Amino acid sequence: MMPEDYSLSNTEKAVSSQQISSLADSIAAEFSKLPQVVAVALSGSQTSDISDDLSDLDFYVYVSAEIPVEIRCDIAKKFSDRLEINNQFWEPGDEWIDKNYGIGIDIMYRSPAWIEEQLNSVLVKHQASVGYSTCFWWNVLKSKPLYDTDNWFRQLRVTATQPYPEALRQAIIAKNYPILRNNISAYTHQIESATRRNDLVSINHRIAALIASYFDIIFAVNYLPHPGEKRLVQFANKFCDKLPKNMEQDITSLIISLAAIENKQYILEKTNALIDSLDELLRNEKLLT
Repeated sequence: MMPEDYSLSNTEKAVSSQQISSLADSIAAEFSKLPQVVAVALSGSQTSDISDDLSDLDFYVYVSAEIPVEIRCDIAKKFSDRLEINNQFWEPGDEWIDKNYGIGIDIMYRSPAWIEEQLNSVLVKHQASVGYSTCFWWNVLKSKPLYDTDNWFRQLRVTATQPYPEALRQAIIAKNYPILRNNISAYTHQIESATRRNDLVSINHRIAALIASYFDIIFAVNYLPHPGEKRLVQFANKFCDKLPKNMEQDITSLIISLAAIENKQYILEKTNALIDSLDELLRNEKLLT
């Protein structure tokens, strides 16, 4: 993502939802002129009911063939004088700051076959991941098609609009729960080893991974696709009916405990407190054998 120094809130410009919608339509219109483009969808925070002034506009451009970098650059220059083209850090994409409103624009390129397989893996094969198991399903469900040749994307959303498979729910819990603290290689054991070494970087890394699996379980318990990496506490509080007791407080305490590297026991106590409440929720839901 682009540095937050260039986000909407720091431009001190009030941008209406109508202006944002108009900008999104204008960007989609530029891509719709290209023969390689199958669909353009707007997703991310702007379509998730929990956006704020720091939210970018996230576009997913589905293509049958690669769009030349030069053409992508020409499109970006129509909207921005500060741009990064052909970033390859995560999904292939371009990023720029809109020169009129100061909004971050994030363009990601995907093939239709790739996203179809992502849906198939969770909705048909019921395959879980270590954290973020269903985030691509959520992405499709919450994407708004702005251009859609032959209604391909709308049909994809029809496929995605189905009840949460119970087999998938069970698979996510089975994959993510043991590595919280049951297995020899579980996150809690790795955190304990890292505290003995005074390895703050490793502790931070393992806690982040633990929280990723923790939320994967929580969303599965609630039959909700995973919304991605941002605003997870907000999203869980707003949309999940079943949550561990003191979830937000326990997560905050665990993260703050990183500042107490000299108190190793404190970090472990906060780690276990977070999982203890999750255990109680899973037992109540009869999801622990």
